[in-house]
Amino acid sequence: MGPDSSQDAQTVSQLGEFGLIDRVTAGRPQSPGTLIGPGDDAAVLAAPDGRVVAATDVLVEGVHFRFDWSTPEQVGRKAVAVNLSDIAAMGAVPTGLLVGLACSPDLPTNVADELSAGMWEEAQRVGIGIVGGDMVSATSLTISITALGDLQGREPVTRSGARPGDVVAVAGRLGWSAAGLAVLGRGFRSPVAVVGAHRVPEPPYAAGPQAAVAGATSMVDTSDGLLADLGHIAEASQVAIDVRTEQVEVPQRLTEVASALGADARHWVLTGGEDQALAATFPPGRPLPEGWHAIGVVAEGAGVTVDGGEYEGPAGWEHWR
Repeated sequence: MGPDSSQDAQTVSQLGEFGLIDRVTAGRPQSPGTLIGPGDDAAVLAAPDGRVVAATDVLVEGVHFRFDWSTPEQVGRKAVAVNLSDIAAMGAVPTGLLVGLACSPDLPTNVADELSAGMWEEAQRVGIGIVGGDMVSATSLTISITALGDLQGREPVTRSGARPGDVVAVAGRLGWSAAGLAVLGRGFRSPVAVVGAHRVPEPPYAAGPQAAVAGATSMVDTSDGLLADLGHIAEASQVAIDVRTEQVEVPQRLTEVASALGADARHWVLTGGEDQALAATFPPGRPLPEGWHAIGVVAEGAGVTVDGGEYEGPAGWEHWR
């Protein structure tokens, strides 16, 4: 969806708010559940379940993304992915997106085009669209996305339902985004697969509802890192969680990259955030859904341990620290 060269020099201030909104949304497909889409005071979505799951994330240029490391399209995809992952972590299926964009009046419209193209591309992976939002002037580029979802008659899978004896399992990639960040931080742009994992995560969207159907007792997405996010489950459920490293896969590619950088691939897997994988607990003795892999156990107590002991070093990302 690249604009022609005559449009590349145009800025969002020249296009205007409503012109930009129309440019971002015109002709785009919406899900069947979108009863009223962009263009009115608010969107209207069907809510077959009678409940709506909602999640919001804010991405700020220079904090969550850099255009010298990622293209606008990749940033748009990532902004959507981190929100849809939260919907999946509740066991829900996405139904629509609301997008807030704060940017400089001098932002070229081709950058806005590429951002929106990435957002729509990721949204279409789950068959939904952008149903509304807002655009305002600001000194730094900020993207705020709200994702909406439907539980399809199931109870939400929260962080507070884990029980002693449950099996801890994960779905999706772990450590890849952290490895990509380390590579970019050293000034490199390859290996492409590792760097690409940081630029655009690949959340296992379908794994969330599948876990809910399979009876998951708790679930969380690994936006802050596996150990940190399991810590959220342990705290909310008032249980202890022990991760068994012999069950945690460390991909050979990450081992190779870590060796080249003098880093620890297992540390990336255990603590690296932004892969948007899912972690959940399941009743013991119950078959795990396809794509889920056991990595530990739930016990009485508190906190998260690794192979029975405290993990040395930070467990994952924390804001304002």
